[in-house]
Amino acid sequence: MRLVEQARSIFAELGYTVEGNGPTFRAEREWKAVQVNTVLETGELPSQPGQFHCFVAQPEDADEIETKLNSVDPDYEWAIIVVDGDDYQVERAPPGPRVSA
Repeated sequence: MRLVEQARSIFAELGYTVEGNGPTFRAEREWKAVQVNTVLETGELPSQPGQFHCFVAQPEDADEIETKLNSVDPDYEWAIIVVDGDDYQVERAPPGPRVSA
């Protein structure tokens, strides 16, 4: 299965409505809209608007994407999902809410 099809399937299983075609699409659930990017073909980070971005990658690409995102420190929350065959895991998720005691 192609990476984009796997990404669409993952978000659908998580209860998101998936919109758009191609390597970049929008996944929406309740109040949260996520711009999903399955490849970084141009070598540049996406410029689509949105507060949340998720990068879906194969294991060998995850470190490079994370390094690039950390060096640029984009103005949005981001996560990386690594797909390996039929399995996937969240490699890096956005930080949770800050809690003070």
